[in-house]
Amino acid sequence: MPLGRAEIAGLIPHAGRMCLLDEVTAWTSEKIRCVARGHRDAANPLRAGAELPALSGIEYAAQAMAVHGRLCAAVPRTPRAGYLASVSDVVCRARRLDDLEGDLVIEAERLAGDEAQVLYEFKIFSTDMEVLTGKALVVLDA
Repeated sequence: MPLGRAEIAGLIPHAGRMCLLDEVTAWTSEKIRCVARGHRDAANPLRAGAELPALSGIEYAAQAMAVHGRLCAAVPRTPRAGYLASVSDVVCRARRLDDLEGDLVIEAERLAGDEAQVLYEFKIFSTDMEVLTGKALVVLDA
């Protein structure tokens, strides 16, 4: 069942423009797939000067992970905060996100975790190009 931006914003602590995801297109107990379109927006809050660095995709992936945790009830209520404790195995195949013409497709797969911490593997695509991949450990302050 797809979810739109308003439903996503109700699941995570990110508000306004910091809610980077526009849509959840699919999810299971292990995986989630989201779409983001604001990477080309000049008012994107993650922009550094005149561009949006590709490594900003880690925040897009972290938000997908947060939504997934809430949808699967692994995290029973919105945490006050989630902290990226570490990222590893990151491979970046683009320098920036704002010059990609297609939507960003963000996929995250839960590898392990509990209510206090979760390990995910993530992938970000645009059109047919794999832009960013890696793993992230998130610690939750519930």
